[in-house]
Amino acid sequence: MAKQTKKEKIYRDLLIGTFVANERGFGFVELENEEDDIFIAAEYTKSAMNGDTVSVRITKAKEGDRRAEGKIIDILKRNVKVIVGTYKKSKNFGFVLPDDRKVLEDIYIPKNNRNKAKSNDRVVVEITKYPDEQKKAEGKVIEILGKTDDTNVDLLSILRAYDYKPKFPKPVQKEASQIPQVIHELEGRVDLREKEIFTIDGDDTKDIDDAVSLEKIGENYLLGVHIADVSTYVREGTPLDNEAIKRGTSVYLIDAVIPMLPKELSNGICSLNPREDRYALSIDIKLDKEGNVLEKKIYKSVICSQIQMTYNKVYQVIENGEVPAGYEPHVETLKRMKELATILIRKRESKGAIDFDIPETKIVLDENDKVVSIGEREVTIANRIIEQFMVLANECIAEFFFEKEIPFIYRVHENPDEDKVQKLKVFLNNMNCEVVLPEKVSPSDIQQVMKAYQGKEEEKIVSTMLLRSMRLAKYSNENLGHFGLALKNYCHFTSPIRRYPDLFIHRVISDYLAKNLSEKKKEKYKRLAARYAESSSDRERDAEEAERDLEKIKMCEYMEEHIGEEFEGIISSVTAFGFFVELPNTIEGLVHVENMQDDYYYFDEINVVLTGKHGKKSYKIGDKVTVKAISSDRFLRRIDFSIA
Repeated sequence: MAKQTKKEKIYRDLLIGTFVANERGFGFVELENEEDDIFIAAEYTKSAMNGDTVSVRITKAKEGDRRAEGKIIDILKRNVKVIVGTYKKSKNFGFVLPDDRKVLEDIYIPKNNRNKAKSNDRVVVEITKYPDEQKKAEGKVIEILGKTDDTNVDLLSILRAYDYKPKFPKPVQKEASQIPQVIHELEGRVDLREKEIFTIDGDDTKDIDDAVSLEKIGENYLLGVHIADVSTYVREGTPLDNEAIKRGTSVYLIDAVIPMLPKELSNGICSLNPREDRYALSIDIKLDKEGNVLEKKIYKSVICSQIQMTYNKVYQVIENGEVPAGYEPHVETLKRMKELATILIRKRESKGAIDFDIPETKIVLDENDKVVSIGEREVTIANRIIEQFMVLANECIAEFFFEKEIPFIYRVHENPDEDKVQKLKVFLNNMNCEVVLPEKVSPSDIQQVMKAYQGKEEEKIVSTMLLRSMRLAKYSNENLGHFGLALKNYCHFTSPIRRYPDLFIHRVISDYLAKNLSEKKKEKYKRLAARYAESSSDRERDAEEAERDLEKIKMCEYMEEHIGEEFEGIISSVTAFGFFVELPNTIEGLVHVENMQDDYYYFDEINVVLTGKHGKKSYKIGDKVTVKAISSDRFLRRIDFSIA
């Protein structure tokens, strides 16, 4: 047996993972294919930055619901290359305060590297020297975005921070510009251009992935879901395809879009625009009056959407009996769609599907990117119709290809983590919830909790806490089921213009339909499915963070105009340093213990409650409170409240 080297002995008990920084100094190391992460105290981070690949040694094993603890031994690969922040000038040098709160220290800027930046300029900094345990990071200013208080700088800073590029590389744009904007060949496709097919989307939607049709055959329904056949235009290995893989998803930043595909495809030949012939990948689903699937058929088609409908106008038709111009020929079909969607909703509820019904934030900006209003985005039965039809199509596609044992990318949502379930039980106990969760939680159990609070004041906060107890949905080459939808089979098939996994499985489906899936190609798709599932999950998380970051900035901007005003809200979370309050318009702010002057408050970690030492006043999740806005900081992305 070969003698072990000193270096091998040092590293034999190390684990490799990704460091996730916390703005309070400590962090965690996430290990590949491991559910549990490792807690790293501030003194053991070894100057690692968020996203760095590190080696870590366990110093204290996991015990009960307490994480394992460790120390970082070495930084193997740096993740952060550029940082967006605010430049501050000193006499002989400068420094940049990072926008990202996970970058814990400012960046030192030598005088000759400031690139004419002035104090309070928002800048992009390239790191030239990474921090160590003695020195801060050093960098040079490579771009000046504008002044910190300029509203249009907010979007620019998010784009640079996440390295989003609105413009496509020249080879990609060249390829896109050469794609014909009309279709020619119909061979091998079913011609559906005379069929009653239309789209239903938001008022401002320009990239239209999906169209629908519905017929009543006796007591049965024949639902058609027709999805833009993007894989016909985005060929594997081309500049277009490689850029789409890199982007992974379209990113929606309030009223700006960073598309996955150039506009020639996303708004042009791939978009199912009204009265224009388009290639589609269609699935016909025959259902009985209880919503059971009787038959399904997948095929290539050519369609011509008769009208581009909007959710608002469809709602007028099916709920108010008002018929906008152009909708007259489709009134009966829309009523049938509502009928079928209602059947599908009831059927999903009976299976235990969870509808968290967490309101999305709608932020309206003026022409100068200044906030006009913030509130909940309205969701009606019109939205639910399309949602139910798309979920059904995704389920049917996933089931079909899983049974065929063909390599695929699935949309998966695993069972909740046991530790989070235990914390959820404590929360529900504090809420005096009449539903007692079992040790092994099912979707039906979560659904019963939601029903217990339906229509009550606590409904929103309970839904939020239930959602927080869930694992994140992700993409996987393994079919792990979808807990939230209570489905054994699920995928994303319906949005290939804006999601790469959908585009990838369209390619697989096309090869299957063309009988072009050799064993060699299956092996190749198996490898690619694993790679693209991971990269697409990462890109999706980045997009969600970017969207959330910009929303926080705009919420802070909005609240700057409301300092001193009082609001009613609900406590959404409680910590040792205070509690967060969510207002009806979805804005959230912190009541810090420093601003609770009436008593000394201590934190009960087990019951998640802040209680006054003398007055015994307590604050827990779900409590209604009246607060006053006392400060709003766009840079810190933080709104502070006090008890009114």
